[in-house]
Order: sequence, then C-alpha cells, then structure tokens
Amino acid sequence: MTQDIPEEISREVAGSERVLWAGQPRQGVFLRGTDAFLIPFSLLWGGFAFFWEASVLEAPNAPGFFALFGIPFVGVGVYLIFGRFFADAKQRERTFYVVTNERILIISGLFSRKVKSLNLRTLADLSLSEGSDGEGSISFGGGSPFGSMFGSMPGWPGTDAYVGPRFALIPGARSVFDIIRGAQRESP
Repeated sequence: MTQDIPEEISREVAGSERVLWAGQPRQGVFLRGTDAFLIPFSLLWGGFAFFWEASVLEAPNAPGFFALFGIPFVGVGVYLIFGRFFADAKQRERTFYVVTNERILIISGLFSRKVKSLNLRTLADLSLSEGSDGEGSISFGGGSPFGSMFGSMPGWPGTDAYVGPRFALIPGARSVFDIIRGAQRESP
C-alpha cells in the first residue's frame, strides 16, 4: 500500500497487520435508482405537510394543537426532500473501508464512531455487485430479509441495521474483491 493511511484507519489497525487496501465510498451528493420512487413520495409528503401547516396557520378559528400537530410532518418532509441527501453524503464522508492480511474493517458513523471487524478466516459469504463503470459494492455475509429493500434507502435513520456489512459504492470493486479473495487464500 503506497498511499498514506488516514488517522481514522491507522488507529484501528493492529501492529501485526498489513493494510492491503483502504478506501472510501463515492463522495458527494448524488441520485440513486430508488430516488425514482423516493423523490415523488417526498414531494407528496412534504407538499401535503406544508399545505396542512399553511392552512392551519391561516385559519382564524383553528385550534393551536393543529399547528403543533403538523410540525413533525413538516420536519419529516424537509428531511425527505433535502436532508436525506446531505445525511447520506456526510455518512459516506465519514466511512472508511480497509482490507488487511487478517480482517475486513468498516469504520463509520454519523454521530458516533462504529467499527465493524470481520475475520478473513471465518468470512464465508462474499458477493460482488458491479456496474459498467467498475464502481460497485462487496457484501460480506447475509443481511436481514428486508436488507434489499432498506439497503437502497441511504440517509434514512436505522436502515443500516437491516443491511449486512459491505463496502458500498467503491471504485474498482472487482480489484478490491480480488484482493480480499487473495487475502483469504493466504490467511492461516
């Protein structure tokens, strides 16, 4: 490995380990396939919530409770329309993937630091999903049956609990997959 290793990674790697590959998922805000459903849904949700709140605030005899009732729905609407893109981008910015001669590391966390360590010797299920541009995802083991549904809804709190560990949206996914397979064969 010729590149400098970021502090976030170096403090997790044991002295006896060699870093074979380290990287991060695609950075920045971008659209995914599921946004074909989520964008219209978020606009409908947000539009209704904004309409409700505006109607209640303009109505002279509306109870104050109605105005308070609509605030959480407006908040969710704002998050669905705009916030989820920025939360997803920030999450990916703070995510690091590492392959060493002994294990797989996934370092992430938006509000708190999470470290997932997978031993190469006991890693049985490994799958690659790759696009035509070479970007892809490598999944380690199975996730929940709901993983395929929630795994494609990044930026939504709690959905990562349904997805098994994986390197998501990495460039050169095939070469990283080959590095992992090679490390597994050489692992004692």
